[in-house]
Amino acid sequence: MSNTTLKHKIDFAVSLRVTNANPNGNPLDGNRPRVTFDDHGEITDVAIKRKIRDRLMEVRDEHDKPKHKIFVQTDDRRAPNDEFKNLRERADAALGKVSNTTKPKEYMDKACKEWLDVRAFGQVFPFKAKRDSGGEGDTGVSIPIRGPVSIQSAFSLDKINVVPTQITKGTSLEGDGVKRASDQMGMKYRLEGDATYVLFGSINPQLAEHTGFSDADAKAILDVLPMLFENDESTARPSGSMRVVQVVWLNHGTKSGKLSSAKVHDIFRNGLNPDGTFGDLNGPPDLPKPVIIPGF
Repeated sequence: MSNTTLKHKIDFAVSLRVTNANPNGNPLDGNRPRVTFDDHGEITDVAIKRKIRDRLMEVRDEHDKPKHKIFVQTDDRRAPNDEFKNLRERADAALGKVSNTTKPKEYMDKACKEWLDVRAFGQVFPFKAKRDSGGEGDTGVSIPIRGPVSIQSAFSLDKINVVPTQITKGTSLEGDGVKRASDQMGMKYRLEGDATYVLFGSINPQLAEHTGFSDADAKAILDVLPMLFENDESTARPSGSMRVVQVVWLNHGTKSGKLSSAKVHDIFRNGLNPDGTFGDLNGPPDLPKPVIIPGF
């Protein structure tokens, strides 16, 4: 973690192209692609942050070791030698156990220094304390950290059409082997054809002061945004079916910003072409020119 915290407000946008894939399934709807009430596609901010974390974990330093430490990991993507069963074990190993005597500010500073995703997105450390035999004791400790990086859900520019596909599996856990069992039948869903999605985000320098989020951390986020979907293939998202078209990155050059994020995002939105490329992004004369970076 750098000792120099971020001093300038940043707004950004990412345009995505999805082709015959399920970009983000909804477990409450049979894992169908997420849609809004008006049938526009959606990729949640949680899913996007997961991909950012995964890409950050893949970055290596000059010694071919992980460059960034990430707190919220998944079971199928772990840092080398990380065998912790849950987040509490990972936190206790790095920061020590928490009790009602723990100093929240000291704990927060240690957590932010240890993990990039904590000082970027924030984190809540809720701990249920153990009670003594007499029924009295700690009431528990909850240490919230508010991060400076804000990510919105991505939404498709146009309405999407969801296509269901009936599938059969070659093996089952049930049945007598004579006829197909019920668990050999299933469904897959994808959106039909191509769809362009766009997400917006911002980085708040005031909150960066509290977590120690630095210019180097902001560049680390920028570096992985163009390759958001690399090494993220699955049966729902086949290789090449999802890609970043362009990333727009605007450094305001001031702590408070030249315009509100809402107005900057409107400029990005109005300049977005149907194919996911950004055209005219001209704003007020004193607004710095945004940088446009092609997808990986």
